Amino acid sequence: MKIKLAPEDEQHFINLGKKKIYLEGNILKVIESESSDFLEYLRLAKDNDTSNRKKRLEVTRQVQEQNKELQTKALELQSKADENDRLMDELKVALTSAENAKREIENDLDVLQKRTQFELIGNIVQIALYVIVGVGVVVTGMYLFAMATLSTETTLIGNTWSNLFGILLTNSFSIIGTIMGVKYASESRKDE
Repeated sequence: MKIKLAPEDEQHFINLGKKKIYLEGNILKVIESESSDFLEYLRLAKDNDTSNRKKRLEVTRQVQEQNKELQTKALELQSKADENDRLMDELKVALTSAENAKREIENDLDVLQKRTQFELIGNIVQIALYVIVGVGVVVTGMYLFAMATLSTETTLIGNTWSNLFGILLTNSFSIIGTIMGVKYASESRKDE
């Protein structure tokens, strides 16, 4: 079916064409005319419509390509974000594991230090007791020997024996007090 316009209508479209305003679309295929001026308008309108369609098609293609690129980049970014999240989770697990291992090592070291200190203190006390008992036995033996032989030096040995026991007793308490003080100071320093 073809459409024929009135000459006045054709003239209105020709005037619009002078202002670069043309009809577009499939309507151009069904309009017919006998006026050469209007046929020229229709030819220009068809050329303009074809050109505009090509431009719109090109813009559509560009937009589609840009959308594809953006989608690809978005997928890459999402993939990288997922990888970063996975690495962060692994780092958190590793950090927690390292902190737990550190606490265990510190506890083991603390137990080892306390055991070593306890053994050292035990050895010092044991040696101090051996020395005290040894000196006490030797001096007591000398005093008993002097009394058995009816020596005149028993008074001097008795005083020495008494002084020596006093000094040994004082030194033994001093050693034990020093050891306990060092132990208490090292424990309170760790608590802080």
